Amino acid sequence: MSAADLAAVLEQYRAGLESELILLVHLQKIAARQHEMTQSADIDALQRATDRRDTLTADLMKVEDQMRPLRDRLTRDQASAQQLPGFDHAVALYQTIARMVAEVLETDGHSVRALAQIVGARRAAVQDAEQAEATLAAYGRAAVRPRTATLVNRRG
Repeated sequence: MSAADLAAVLEQYRAGLESELILLVHLQKIAARQHEMTQSADIDALQRATDRRDTLTADLMKVEDQMRPLRDRLTRDQASAQQLPGFDHAVALYQTIARMVAEVLETDGHSVRALAQIVGARRAAVQDAEQAEATLAAYGRAAVRPRTATLVNRRG
C-alpha cells in the first residue's frame, strides 16, 4: 500500500474515531442521567433514557463496524502508519475513547447497584404489605365473627 493510500486510511480512521467520540459524549451524559434517575426511582424517565441510549449504542456499533477494516489495515502497516502525520492524534483519540468507555461502564455499575437496591426495597415493602394484610385478615376473622344464634341470645 502506498503512503498516500495509507494516509487516506488513517484519515478515515481518525474521522471515525471523532464520530465515536461525539457519540460517546452523548452516551456519557445519558449514563449520568440514568444514574441520577435511579436515585429518584423515576422508572419512566429511566426507560426513555434507555431507549435513547440504545439508539446511540447502535449508531456507535455501526461506526465501529466501518472502522474495523481500517484499524486492521493500519495494524498490518503499523510501522509505516506511525510515520504519518496524524498518527499520534489518532492514538490519542483512541485512548480517550477507551477511557470514556471505562467511565460509562463504571457509571453503569453504580446504576445497576442502585436499581438492585430499589428492587430489594420494593420487594421488602411488598412482603411487609402482604404480612400486614394477612395479619389484618386474621384479626378480622377472630374479632369480627358473624352473628349466629346461640343459646344465650336466642329467644324462644
